Amino acid sequence: MNRQQFLQRFFLQPAKGSVLLQMEKSKAAAVLVVLREYQGELQLLLTKRSSDLRHHPGQISFPGGKMEANEQSHQAALRETHEETGITPEQLQLIGQLPSYATGTGFLIQPWIALLNQEAELKLQASEVESAFWLPLSFVLDSQNIHSEYFAMHGQSHLVHFMPYGPHLIWGATAAILYSLKQQLHFY
Repeated sequence: MNRQQFLQRFFLQPAKGSVLLQMEKSKAAAVLVVLREYQGELQLLLTKRSSDLRHHPGQISFPGGKMEANEQSHQAALRETHEETGITPEQLQLIGQLPSYATGTGFLIQPWIALLNQEAELKLQASEVESAFWLPLSFVLDSQNIHSEYFAMHGQSHLVHFMPYGPHLIWGATAAILYSLKQQLHFY
């Protein structure tokens, strides 16, 4: 799928999904699903969080983090992406958002989607990001690449998605957001 096909599908489909695992007193966070067109195909930027972080160490995630006071979610997503990867807001075209996702650890994540307007050299913030890689959108859209299981959390059963990709295991909130993107693009 190229850039134009993505935009057509994304904007022609109504947003699907809802806030999952809603919890009281959730901490507001935002992430950015950064897409680039590479050799005619779209890819998504994912990061591996530093093993030294307090929350979700070593996990695969989107650039993002907690919202600061008086900050809107899209501003937080752009700011955190710049801090973590070196990609500036000027290099991105913000095109929309996906449904919020509440984690079992107390974060309410607002995912935003942006297209990279030009090739960017990643400058990873070592204290937060161990590494980064580009995941083909076609991999996300292939139903054979996602596995789901029910797990008990907080006394309830919740569906958790998993996407193994090479040496990486994408799961939890990141996999749920990718699944939501897949639904938004109307691929089942």
